Amino acid sequence: MFSMRFQVLPQACLLLLTCFVAWAVGSSGTSAPAGERAADFFSRHDSGSGHTNNWAVLVCASRYWFNYRHMANALGMYRTVKRLGIPDSNIILMLADDVACNARNKFAGSVYAEAGRHLDLYGNNIEVDYRGYEVTVENFIRLLTGRVDPSMPRSKRLLTDDHSNIFVYMTGHGGNEFLKFQDQEEISAFDIADAFEQMWQKKRYNEILFMIDTCQANTMYSQIYSPNILATGSSQIEENSYSYENDNDIGVSVIDSYTHYVLKFMEGINKTSQASMQDLFDSYDPVKIYSHPGIRSDLFRRPLDKTLITDFFGGIAQAEAFPLQDIVGSSNYHENDPTPPTSQKPDTPSAPVVLSPTVVSLPRLTGETHAWDNRWKEVRKWTSIFVVGCLVSWVSFVR
Repeated sequence: MFSMRFQVLPQACLLLLTCFVAWAVGSSGTSAPAGERAADFFSRHDSGSGHTNNWAVLVCASRYWFNYRHMANALGMYRTVKRLGIPDSNIILMLADDVACNARNKFAGSVYAEAGRHLDLYGNNIEVDYRGYEVTVENFIRLLTGRVDPSMPRSKRLLTDDHSNIFVYMTGHGGNEFLKFQDQEEISAFDIADAFEQMWQKKRYNEILFMIDTCQANTMYSQIYSPNILATGSSQIEENSYSYENDNDIGVSVIDSYTHYVLKFMEGINKTSQASMQDLFDSYDPVKIYSHPGIRSDLFRRPLDKTLITDFFGGIAQAEAFPLQDIVGSSNYHENDPTPPTSQKPDTPSAPVVLSPTVVSLPRLTGETHAWDNRWKEVRKWTSIFVVGCLVSWVSFVR
């Protein structure tokens, strides 16, 4: 009888040892602060951009039927960013919109970017924000800088902040450091550079991808001097940007070569793709494009091979994890002050805000109570496991 009990004793000891190891592992696994665990969870797929939202500004600066391909360029980009997750509320589309219903369009209400006409880019699900003669240099500059009339509807505003990544795409007829707007006016490389600088000073972007398809396109980003801007164009100085193909039934060129190959590459990208901007730039082939695309990355702080395409073309939302005391502290202010501490009158100098001791101690007390509750739950859980292990061991030993 006693020999049987002593044979069971090692098994009981092994079970007790297992319980203690499980308790130790569980304690070490939960030792990291909740804030660190939350930050690690939300940043596991972070590419280092630091942005929390994506926007796209797509501009077709041409009009008239013979510029059919420029409208197809912009609509092709519109379809791509929308497919990858950027909602219409975050897309600003500037389009002359005089092609789909043009009397010379054999396929009324449709716009195609390939001779086979397999995909209608116009369809029933596009939202043109600036149409016809609203597509002007002034409106474009005001859109970027946020200097719009108070009556301007939300759909025509670029509601970005310092956590916004913006994709700016432009197409049309251009030359050395200028792009024509509807054959009536021009925007220069200096205008774009100064608009981007205003955006940076007003904290309207985190990073910008500037892409342009026009003749001598690379000269349009030569004057940019603001940080965190990655730029690329279809052709170098003294070089034209050519169309890709014609459609005999439509009677005009349907898309430009540079945009065609960019869109072709983007067809292999989905919302969770890990392809980088370097992969896109490596796909440039001057022989196929009939021009020499350019890239400017000296103002961009991240390595191109670490910058995901979806950081600009996609709509993958990211979250910011704040400590509990920051959240509670920002939602409380002195009960005798009707305005939050951060609000100031325009004509009064800024002064440090002094909160009452009760308000200051509230976040700390709340955080300590929450942490103590978590520790107490862990103690009860592992104590229960230990007691059950002891009971099982004792029963085994008695038998």
